[in-house]
Amino acid sequence: MEGAAIARSPGHISGYFRRIPGATPGETGSSGAGVVIEEGVVARAVPAPSPVVKIVSPHPLPGSGRIPLIETAMERLGVSAEVTTESSLPAGAGFGLSAAALLASISALSALFDIRLTHREIASLAHGIEVAHRTGLGDVAACQGGGIECRRGPGIGAEILRIPARGQVIHAVTLGPIPTPAILGDPDRMARIDRAFPGRCPRDIGDFFSLSRSFAGASGLVTPRVGEVLAACDRAGVPASMTMLGEGVFALGDEAAGVLSPFGKVHRLRV
Repeated sequence: MEGAAIARSPGHISGYFRRIPGATPGETGSSGAGVVIEEGVVARAVPAPSPVVKIVSPHPLPGSGRIPLIETAMERLGVSAEVTTESSLPAGAGFGLSAAALLASISALSALFDIRLTHREIASLAHGIEVAHRTGLGDVAACQGGGIECRRGPGIGAEILRIPARGQVIHAVTLGPIPTPAILGDPDRMARIDRAFPGRCPRDIGDFFSLSRSFAGASGLVTPRVGEVLAACDRAGVPASMTMLGEGVFALGDEAAGVLSPFGKVHRLRV
């Protein structure tokens, strides 16, 4: 095996979700709604004597010199490579980058080693690894397509309603990472999240932001800093909610960038 393989995956911002346990990681996941964003992860794989994972990120997480998820993927596939993942977005900020890194890396590895995995097999492997490592529940399923998505069941085979919104611009600001495994592994916090779940799909992008905002407030996940940003959006009449799961805010409308800019670097994202 010579040369290299490159693949990319979109990212995903979850607006609201509810965990659905299953007998296996593949049957476990979440229902809920989010938005698939063009900005995600590019992965490059080259053959190597032993597995190596490198991260190119503007703000890598502390201790992220290793990515157990991608190492697990190589172990499951029985291959050894040097995989480099690159994103312009910060890790751990609610942009679905762990799912995107897995999808892009597995796709690149499949091409590099001529494994010829189908899109469904790539998604199935990525979803199972995400659930096992408690880094996500529905991002992989969401990233199988685009738009404003609503997952009506767990896993990659569940029914997913998609509202077309290609090219729609959303702005986001991140204040720091939130440890996803700590939240997904906390029964009390997950119980409160379950009670906050809206229980229906959004009608359109405006309704998506409204449902997401109500969920954020009732879930107990909003931090004081996120609350400050959301209050500023409220004063300006800008639809906004918290990125799930990251300490950040995403917002809709022409005025969103100006409202978010006092709180940090504003990311311009496209559906």
